[in-house]
Amino acid sequence: MPSTEGTRAVAGAGLSRGKAVREAAEALAGSSSSPRLDAELLLTDLLGIPYSHLFAYPERCLAPGQAAAFRERIARRAAGEPAAYILGYCGFRGLDLAVTPAVLVPRPETEHVVEQAIARLPHGGKLLDPGTGCGAIALAVAAERPDARVTATERCPEARAVAAENRDRLGLAGRVALHACDWADGLPEGPFDVIAGNPPYVETGAPEWADGALAHEPEAALAAGTDGLAAIRSLLPPAVAALARGSGTLILEHGAAQGPAVRRLLAASGLTGVATGHDLSGQERVSHGRRP
Repeated sequence: MPSTEGTRAVAGAGLSRGKAVREAAEALAGSSSSPRLDAELLLTDLLGIPYSHLFAYPERCLAPGQAAAFRERIARRAAGEPAAYILGYCGFRGLDLAVTPAVLVPRPETEHVVEQAIARLPHGGKLLDPGTGCGAIALAVAAERPDARVTATERCPEARAVAAENRDRLGLAGRVALHACDWADGLPEGPFDVIAGNPPYVETGAPEWADGALAHEPEAALAAGTDGLAAIRSLLPPAVAALARGSGTLILEHGAAQGPAVRRLLAASGLTGVATGHDLSGQERVSHGRRP
């Protein structure tokens, strides 16, 4: 984006950066949990300026076209569209990942999947990320563990294109293999030391559907039946079969109330050492088990 640091109109001659952010934060108060941050991110991206310049030069004014474009962005955010879709990217473990409505916006909870995967992946080990979406898990592991051999799968062509774009832009094309398949059709040949994924786990009738919180994200990557466990059930047989015997670990993100049910499913699939980790809010979020 072109920088507008040359625009030095005095306050009052137009819409200043400071006033633009204040007005936008007020407009987003009822639709965003972080209205001011959203406003600041959307404005700095639009203007192509460092974040610090909002505070250093709040009196500098937006050109009429910039003001109109910013208000259009805020209207989209106020209607519930995720800021990441408006920006076209999302930060995840230090990586800037391109995102589109074809993929889920990576959540902070998924960082716990990456942490557990890295902790359990032996040197030179093989990791599989089934249903990779934008590539968040696979690319984060590959970036942080240069020794790892990483494979990702994605059935949706549009989502797979986003993952490939992220992989190539981050310089990981030679280290992350991307396959066009679904786990129901058979996973890539293992054995894998770690399989780590974020399968769909939102149940039919969940409040998120009714309040529109998920309206802009791909339903196929979210919806998982009446109890939210349909995708996990279908993934378990091929995933367990693809794990290395004696040490291969399966790591799955799930809903905050699904820990007990997921642990039962993992144990019933023959995995041992089944346990669940908590997210930063103290809720059960990521469960794992090991193939004996």
